[in-house]
This record gives sequence, structure tokens and C-alpha cells, in this order.
Amino acid sequence: MNTVAASIVWKDSSSTHKRWRDARNVLVVRLDNLGDVLMTTPAITAIRQSAPDMRVTLLGSRAGAAAARHVPAIDEVITYDAPWVKGCAGSEDVDRRLLANLRRHEFDAAVIFTVCTQSALPAAVMMRLAGIPLRLAHSRENPYDLLTDWVPDGDVCEDGMRHEVARQLDLVRSVGFRVANESLVFHPLAGDVPNMRRKFAAAGGDLAQPYIVVHPGATAASRRYPAERFGMAADLVARESGCQIVFSGGRDEHALVAAARRHMQQPALSMAGELTLGELAALIAGAQVTVCNNSGPAHISAALGTPVVVLYALTNPQHTPWNVKARVLNHDVPCRNCLKSSCPQLHHDCLLKVEPEQVAAAALELIHTQRSAAVLAPARGPALMSFG
Repeated sequence: MNTVAASIVWKDSSSTHKRWRDARNVLVVRLDNLGDVLMTTPAITAIRQSAPDMRVTLLGSRAGAAAARHVPAIDEVITYDAPWVKGCAGSEDVDRRLLANLRRHEFDAAVIFTVCTQSALPAAVMMRLAGIPLRLAHSRENPYDLLTDWVPDGDVCEDGMRHEVARQLDLVRSVGFRVANESLVFHPLAGDVPNMRRKFAAAGGDLAQPYIVVHPGATAASRRYPAERFGMAADLVARESGCQIVFSGGRDEHALVAAARRHMQQPALSMAGELTLGELAALIAGAQVTVCNNSGPAHISAALGTPVVVLYALTNPQHTPWNVKARVLNHDVPCRNCLKSSCPQLHHDCLLKVEPEQVAAAALELIHTQRSAAVLAPARGPALMSFG
């Protein structure tokens, strides 16, 4: 019997499930971006719902930890830019302070969430040194005592692989945690809605009229559809639908929004750099559709049920919008599933060969579907939103 098979067979699942059900102070580890944390929220919710007195703490990067206050299943957040994650320099002092912090919390268990290209073992070492008795993760190799429970990682980056959300749900299901509603979770806070409305009006928008959100940014260059093409597509949508065009983005994305607007004849609003994360979600919640790259707003849209058109670079097939009406646009290329932050072939054909007219047609189709549904259901929009 091989090592992986033996690790599965010898364990008594009922005993394993009981040990994890008895845990009351659980650390969940997700050390990458905002979208990755959002795709983990169904699994985190499954853990949190296992017991009424369960307490869940997220250990996340600064980018990912921003979601914590909008996810009811997360009680506390510890921010850590891990040195084994791309773009995080870290230091030995930071690592030592983290270990001391983890020991003070006296966690009963830790669940380490990773994508299939990441190793959970560096985090597992930290959890073991912190004295956390139960440690769960996917692993490609036998982790021996670094993990008390593990699921062999058979995911390969190829067409047809399981979605990132399903991967994390399968991990927690292995120790007995399940959830009925597997949708992503993001709740704007009560103040986010009125703040967004005030800023929307200040930007010259009219919340009584329908609008779409266009978000041209993404952290990786390989996942960015050209800003000018976002503008051309948005111009077509505005002309054909009568919807207001609202651009969103971070403070560092003003140039992208400006480039998009230069390629429009129809008027458009810019709220780039004006919104908190919760206010961005409130804006997306009231939109007819979101048009964006494979980035955080795509997953916020999925969590809020807002239809989304995604310009989806063929870098990783696992991260398409989950459980929401969506149109996923790209051009097939032989170098698909490259996992690169910039196009290794330098042609960027998986996005550049998608025409603005295709983007506009996808958005208009979703808008038409929304309007047809509204005939049979109450109107949705910012005026009707209520978040606790």
C-alpha cells in the first residue's frame, strides 16, 4: 500500500471528526489576496457553523485581511505577510512576534488553505511551533507530524480541474465540517450603503437610474484587459442600454480609468480611489452588472449575486465566478494555464483577441436578463439594500 493510501485508510473518520468538532478556538490561514479569501468563505462558514460557541480567527495578508470585517464567520483577524508568499519580504522579528501572538491565543486547531501551486508546509511549521494541536491542509507529500490531518493534493492546473471554492470545501469536509449554502460571503456594513450613496451623488450620478460598474484593474499584468477596450465596451453598453457607467478602482488606478474614459463618447462617472472596500461592495450590489478582470470585484459580485462579465485571462482555470450569472470571456491559446503574472509569450492573446463588441454584447445580455426578471420580481437596487 502506498504512503498516501495508507494515510487515508488507517484513520478512523468518526474519531477525526469528533476531535475537530470539539475544537472551539480555530485559526484559518489564507495568506494570499482578497479574492482568495472570498473564495474560501464557504469553507470558513462551514467551520464556524459547527458549534454555536465556535470562535474563528483569520491569519491573512494585509490584502486578504481586509475582507474579514465583512465575513460574519470571522471573529478576529491577525495580519501576517508571510515570507514564502510572493511580494512579501517579511523579517525574522515579524515571524517571532507572530509565533508569540499565536501562542497567546491558545488555538485548538488550524486549517491552512492554499491554492494547488502553494505548499502548506511553511505555515504548518509555524502552527506546530505555536503549539496548535490540530493542523489540517492539502499536501503533495507526506507531511508526517507537521500536520495532524491532511488531504493528498492531486490538483493539477489544467482544464476541468475543480474550482478553488470546491477545493477548500473538500478540505474541511474531510474532518466533518459542512455547510448547506456554498455561496461566497461578503456583507457590506450598515454605514457602507449611505456612504456610497453620498459619494455616488457627489460624483454626479443618479441612483434612481440603472448603472453598471466597470473595474479595469487587476494586481497582475497578465490578468488586465486593456483599459481603452473597457472604455470602448462601456461606451457601447451605455448607448444601447441607457445605463450609467461607473468606473471603480484603487487610488493607484486613476490612470487606468482615465484611459478607459478617453475612449468613450457617452458620459461616465469615476469613483476610483473614493470608496472603501465595503462601499465598493455596496456599489456593486446595486449594479445591473459588473464588468471586470479576474480580480476581487468579480468575487464580490459573486458573493452579492450581481451578474458579472469577466475578462478572464487563461492563467489559472480555478477562479471563475462562483454561483452567479456570469459571462467568462477569453480567447483560447496553447499556452493556457500558465500561472504567470505577466504573459510569458508576450502576445497576451488570451485577452487581446477579445473584442470590445464581445464584452458589450455579454454585458447587454446580462442586463436584458436582469430586466426581464424584474418584471416578475421587485426591483433591486441601492435603495432597497439593508445589511447588518
